[in-house]
Amino acid sequence: MSLRFQAINNLSKDQATAKPVGAKITALFGDNVFTLKTARQFLSEEGYKSLVGSIKGGKKIDRAVAGQIASGIRAWAESKGVTHFTHWFQPLTGSAAEKHDSFFTIKSDGTPLEEFDGAALIQQEPDASSFPSGGLRATFEARGYTAWDPSSPAFIMEIGEGATLCIPTIFVSYTGESLDYKAPLLKALESLNKSAVEVAHYFDRNVSKITATLGWEQEYFVIDEGLANARPDLLLSGRTVFGAAPAKGQQLEDHYFGSIPERVYAFMRDFENESYKLGIPLRTRHNEVAPAQFECAPIFEEVNIAVDHNVLLMDVMTRVAKRHGLVVLLHEKPFAGINGSGKHNNWSLATDTGVNLLAPGKTPKNNLMFLTFFVNTIKAVHDYSDLLRAAIASAPNDHRLGANEAPPAIISVFAGEYLTRVLTEIENKVGDHFDEQEEAVLKLDLHRSIPELLLDNTDRNRTSPFAFTGNKFEFRAVGSSANCANAMITLNVIMAETLSLFKKEVDELIEKGEKKEVAILHTLRKYITESKAVLFEGDGYSEEWEKEAERRGLPNVKTTPLALDALVTEKAKHLFEHNGVYTHSELEARHEIELEKYIKKVQIEARIMGDLALNHILPSAIKYQNVLSDNIKGLKEAGLGEEDYASQLRILKELSGHIRAIDTKVHELIERRKIVNNMTNTRTKAIAYNSEVKEPFFDTIRYHVDKLEHLVDDQFWTLPKYRELLFLR
Repeated sequence: MSLRFQAINNLSKDQATAKPVGAKITALFGDNVFTLKTARQFLSEEGYKSLVGSIKGGKKIDRAVAGQIASGIRAWAESKGVTHFTHWFQPLTGSAAEKHDSFFTIKSDGTPLEEFDGAALIQQEPDASSFPSGGLRATFEARGYTAWDPSSPAFIMEIGEGATLCIPTIFVSYTGESLDYKAPLLKALESLNKSAVEVAHYFDRNVSKITATLGWEQEYFVIDEGLANARPDLLLSGRTVFGAAPAKGQQLEDHYFGSIPERVYAFMRDFENESYKLGIPLRTRHNEVAPAQFECAPIFEEVNIAVDHNVLLMDVMTRVAKRHGLVVLLHEKPFAGINGSGKHNNWSLATDTGVNLLAPGKTPKNNLMFLTFFVNTIKAVHDYSDLLRAAIASAPNDHRLGANEAPPAIISVFAGEYLTRVLTEIENKVGDHFDEQEEAVLKLDLHRSIPELLLDNTDRNRTSPFAFTGNKFEFRAVGSSANCANAMITLNVIMAETLSLFKKEVDELIEKGEKKEVAILHTLRKYITESKAVLFEGDGYSEEWEKEAERRGLPNVKTTPLALDALVTEKAKHLFEHNGVYTHSELEARHEIELEKYIKKVQIEARIMGDLALNHILPSAIKYQNVLSDNIKGLKEAGLGEEDYASQLRILKELSGHIRAIDTKVHELIERRKIVNNMTNTRTKAIAYNSEVKEPFFDTIRYHVDKLEHLVDDQFWTLPKYRELLFLR
């Protein structure tokens, strides 16, 4: 019996259920996190104040005090049964990394004891030569440093019966270059804070800090583990490279917001409880549009914490699913013909005085502040749309973008009817000067109209990559498997740069004698005019929009290798260096790393296609071919005429045609891949993997395989079909 039918038979057996938890969420929340409340219990007054100063004020922690903090953290961890610790970091592989060390040590006199000192807390030196570096260091130069990020609290990860203390850290090379997502993210957030505070002072001098906030929405598929194990493509690439569409897919839209299947519900409750203990503030869970697709979303947090929590969540979900005999698919497009999965990044800006800068205020002055940050965001997206496209570029996301409710590759902004009208009114104001009466009327009109949009006037355009949704922007183009940090680094740094230039222009007008409010409105009008091409309210999938976007001068880069070119332009190098986020060499390294990722992912999929075609598909088809051939032969020998086996003969010919096409194309694919593999230039190789391997072969081979799936006797087909993967749980 094939793995496919074994898995189907095993579905009827008892499955794991969620562990009963009697406590409220509030009793679980943060139980495994070294929060400030916990720190107060385990740290000295000096250690506590130093930690608070670092978290809230960005002050460096003295190494002498770090020893006290380390002792307190160890005491807390040991009270929860922890024996090991790790510096938890996010290398450019796309997932978290960790190397566990025990508290156990032996002193020179042979005395064994438990120890965790300040040096071990602050810095570690992992043997990290195999992590991507993009040429920043040679493989034999393995030294890299992890350094503690106090702004993200330590936590305890429970795996089975064990527990490990995790210290969130940055990861840098021996010579100081960033080799992770966290270090540049922290730099981008600091640059944004500086620029945003300076602009906010036009409206409120009490603002001393501005924090970027993020609320991600994590989409994912859940399928039976046994069925997944029978699909080598799912195991190795995260997506099905073959698979005919089932008679029923998502066309009835009956899965969306439907009743959550009991087995999946048990899994959800289980991973939610694990997440709550880690301080991940999950709020929402529901069925998504595609069958077997689901979503969860948390309450908004500071960007750095939110990114850490999303990386943690993906790890937790993947591990917990195994307890329930399930597999979580985080790939952007695991199944053809139905919705892919994204990770919508809902982004906003909050002041330390309690104001959401992207929410309309209750006074004319606050609405002008809202307009300032709103228009600057649109300007930033317009001026750096190529970098935002590069930030979400990946081989998996290329499969998703542009179909089934995923936004297209053209980066545009959806502002909604009301705000588009407001922007048009400002732009079309006649004359070169706003007098005080006009200024007051304009602001009062905003005061009357903007709050209404919070109710029903910013419909969520599902084809828009970057949509305003009432009090935040939703960056919908981010892929489900991506680290949010990549998109957040770019978004926050382009916002920092745009605000910095805005302040410079406003100050120049003020120096020329303009009233502050009038100078702001003049600059906003200029920005609206310069960036209105990026505003689009219609259907992002239409051919008309592609033509219109081209007319407007908006880039439409559909493949990752070309989209990544934006990272190494002079514009990009100036932007990131000017804001202290990346040096030129760091940016070029990231370009190289992302190209290498693309090559490897497409290469793996090409190999999987060859393996499945030659070892699963063709043998199954040939077995059925033999059955048909024997049937026709027997009918002939029985004296029946050709009209009596015409149907069998037609099927046999069709079957043979697809077998021949698959065999030919697979061998052509293998030979072409060998040629491309010999290319030495990474960019050229990545482009070739797309244009010479993926585009000419993937869809063609899939077409013939999927046709065979409809022809071959079901009992001969070894791979679980879409109807089983999507509907059997």
